[in-house]
Amino acid sequence: RLPWPGCDERISQWHDQSSRYSTELRDFKNQVLGMLETAEKEREAMRSEAESAAVRVDRLEREVDYLETQNPAPPCVEVDETLMEKQVATAKQRKNEKYTKLTDCSDTIASVRAMKILKRFGSTSGLWTKDAAGNSEKIYVFDGTANDTVYVFPRMREFTLFSATRKAARIKLPYPWVGTGHLVYDGHLYYIRQQGSFQVIKFNLANKTVVDSSVFPAEEQIPVFGLSPFTYIEVAADEEGLWAIYATKEDEKNICLAKLDPTSLDIEQMWDTPCPRENAEGAFVVCGTLHVVYNTRLPSRSRVQCVFDVSGTLAPEDASLVYFPKRYGSHSSMKYSPRERQIYAWDDGYQIIYRMEMKKKLEV
Repeated sequence: RLPWPGCDERISQWHDQSSRYSTELRDFKNQVLGMLETAEKEREAMRSEAESAAVRVDRLEREVDYLETQNPAPPCVEVDETLMEKQVATAKQRKNEKYTKLTDCSDTIASVRAMKILKRFGSTSGLWTKDAAGNSEKIYVFDGTANDTVYVFPRMREFTLFSATRKAARIKLPYPWVGTGHLVYDGHLYYIRQQGSFQVIKFNLANKTVVDSSVFPAEEQIPVFGLSPFTYIEVAADEEGLWAIYATKEDEKNICLAKLDPTSLDIEQMWDTPCPRENAEGAFVVCGTLHVVYNTRLPSRSRVQCVFDVSGTLAPEDASLVYFPKRYGSHSSMKYSPRERQIYAWDDGYQIIYRMEMKKKLEV
């Protein structure tokens, strides 16, 4: 039989088309398999990243939990008017009582034995000090009269040699401080906060937390020193412990003194002193005796011109009239170190150390 005209040609075309379709289908299949393999790899990578993120989140949550246990939220300081009135009444009941000493310290200042000017740093007013009770060599610097940052230098050498604060650690306090009456004592910072009334904040320097706080139980406070209007409470330390030097409108001409419990911040006793506020620029306590430093409106030579011994051992007329060497201006702060028997002073931006000559108190 004769073949169909053109049949071979059509069969050949069909074979060509089938072969081409098979090739395209195989290529498409390989392409899809490649895409599926890539998608699987990306899914695996995303799963791995998700697991890694979950691990990091879990670790972060554990770290936050740990930090919260180590650094509890600072206590909320609210002024309880009733409690404050009770504290004031209790303190007034013990006002001007004779003080029973805790130590056998019987020294008083005879003279300034030496003066050392360390450097000029920061503002014209400020405070620098060491821990008055511990053995730490760290230097704590409060620049200005209102701030929330404390500079901490590891040793005197770093503070003296370097003009900038690059060698200093910074402690940012939870509440800003006012004045220059703060104190570092036994690993804690006692600083003054003003929020309507004045509060003493006890801050742990090791774990950077507020340990306690207390509204100072004195009514209508005024600047304690006539020549330092920015300081309302001066927290001081001596061989007997902690003291608060302050003034009120009730006796606006003279300075008041209180014995402070370093643990609870309670006021143990209070005294009205005969030392006037007028022309006073600073004060400190040595062996239970308040020493008030005076100057003039146009700064001249500072001098200890009034003393008040809470135990009644030292009569005012027996106290030495102590003069400080002529310097630059007037003191904005003077911190006595009972373990070193010297004073850390801030004078018009200059940081000065006064080494003191001591003598025994005379019996009244």
